Amino acid sequence: MALQSPAQLAQQLARRWQHSNWREAHLLPNSGAWPLLLDVAVPSAENFRSASPALRQHLQAWRAVSERSPGSVQWTPRSYRGAAAPLNVPVQWTLECPSEALAAITRFAVNGHAEIAADYQALVAVLGQVDAPFHRLLLRRLALWRHLPTDQVATAARVALQLTPGCAAGKPLRALAVAGNDSKFFERHASLLKALLDERFDGKASRQGLSDFLGASPEGEHWVLVAPLDDGLLPFRRQRVTTSELQHSALPAQRILLVENERSLHQLPTPLPGTIAVLGSGLNLAWLCAPWLQACDVAYWGDIDTWGLAMLASARRHLPQLHALLMDRATFDAHAECAVTEPVHASDVLPGSLHPHEIALAQHLRTLAKGRLEQEFLPVDVVAGAVNALPVLHKFALGQRFHL
Repeated sequence: MALQSPAQLAQQLARRWQHSNWREAHLLPNSGAWPLLLDVAVPSAENFRSASPALRQHLQAWRAVSERSPGSVQWTPRSYRGAAAPLNVPVQWTLECPSEALAAITRFAVNGHAEIAADYQALVAVLGQVDAPFHRLLLRRLALWRHLPTDQVATAARVALQLTPGCAAGKPLRALAVAGNDSKFFERHASLLKALLDERFDGKASRQGLSDFLGASPEGEHWVLVAPLDDGLLPFRRQRVTTSELQHSALPAQRILLVENERSLHQLPTPLPGTIAVLGSGLNLAWLCAPWLQACDVAYWGDIDTWGLAMLASARRHLPQLHALLMDRATFDAHAECAVTEPVHASDVLPGSLHPHEIALAQHLRTLAKGRLEQEFLPVDVVAGAVNALPVLHKFALGQRFHL
């Protein structure tokens, strides 16, 4: 058996430090992972017989750790054939806290020790200034922020705590003044802000993009999928269009069907007279203020969860006459076996934007362990029946044309 020197165990410790799971388990405040006990292999009888000089160096190295730290070394007497008396050998190295682990890595100058020391110092500084809900992210994804000054990371965390879905209300991101950021803060720290918001809102910022998630005006455009559900309405079966273009260019349809997720296109029935579907708006719903939509029958279909109902509320603030499709308690109960957990709930919806039965549904969903029914899991025949039963309330002006 090879003798284990303090430097070898320090190298093993450095390799562990590089793994995000280990950092999360051992560096979160009050993790309960300390003291850290590192077993030292007991020298074998063969070590004793054939490697006496190496054994002496082994014992000297561990005595130096015992005398000068870091940590403490546990010794135990071990009898060897041919020895006049039992020999005290090291069996365990105890490191009481992360700083002692760092001291061990640094003292023995293992590979990458300077980078580990820099990361540790940055972590100590950042975790002391950032709220606990973000600690796990910062520990696991060092590459996301290690190149930034500590104060910038702390500012990003403060900004992320004040941001909520749709809070930009159509303003550009650079116009959002929160937590003392400057006008280019969002541009410089978009990746970090997205990751921080993902921690709060179940990954929605990354899935929708930062601007769309915050409801900001598009400095970069938000694209949706436009799909006519009837022949002859448009010269294509589907096409991507920006929401800014839709805000100013009328679609030639009597009925507009807004669908939260693009993946649900295959569930929509065809042909559906006078109907065009617009899929993938997500939280980017400011374009629904377009005057031409007032002349259309508009239906909204999204997930049955607190976020879907929040988006329905946002859409209805622009189009009070909007009809909600398959977003009711009866639909949820009929397909509850397909429901999944909603890790993070949307904020409470402002009064007046949801109907009483929709508010009651949102409150009910918050009480459930599995309170999210994603629209993709509804059977095609159920969707077709609901879409075909939509009322037609407006007479569309047939002279309108679609221009891009």
